[in-house]
Amino acid sequence: MKDIILASGSPRRNELLARLGLTFSVVPAQIEEDISSSQLPQELTQEIAFQKARYVSKRIKKGLIIGADTIVVLEDHLLGKPVNEEDAFNKLSLLNGKRHEVVTGLCVIDAASGDVQMEAEITRVYFRKITDTEIRGYIASGECMDKAGAYAIQGRGAIFVDRIEGCYYNVVGLPLTRLYLMLQKRGVNFWGG
Repeated sequence: MKDIILASGSPRRNELLARLGLTFSVVPAQIEEDISSSQLPQELTQEIAFQKARYVSKRIKKGLIIGADTIVVLEDHLLGKPVNEEDAFNKLSLLNGKRHEVVTGLCVIDAASGDVQMEAEITRVYFRKITDTEIRGYIASGECMDKAGAYAIQGRGAIFVDRIEGCYYNVVGLPLTRLYLMLQKRGVNFWGG
């Protein structure tokens, strides 16, 4: 089986990929993530995922490199990670009581052949009405600071979510079913034998 390399330092992505039962290594990509582009969210996240995977593929001779990038989209607003507590408050206030989409772009590069495969996953998330006190308490927990949209559905941020439509793991940051299908096309055998 080909080596699998995750081009991300995200502990959440690392944990989710481990759930698939794969042996993999982690080589975080050192790129600047710019979400100010006028591209569609699916294209933007795929492009950033590609940049991450390409960064690592230039340093590794063989294996399948996985790049991923997640953003939150509310109407025309692209919500990345908050830069400070005020930004986190503004992002959560925008999401308050509304539906938004979580978009994750995936890229798998075969380092030996240079072959590239890119896809995107979209999940709709519905926030309940939350109070300013709840938002400030959540920000004080520190959980929101390195998360797209300033919340973590797998943590305390779950109490803001009324329901979702689509892949839960996408909201966490790595759509497992889509990634599984992409890796399966590359000959990765998940079941042994």
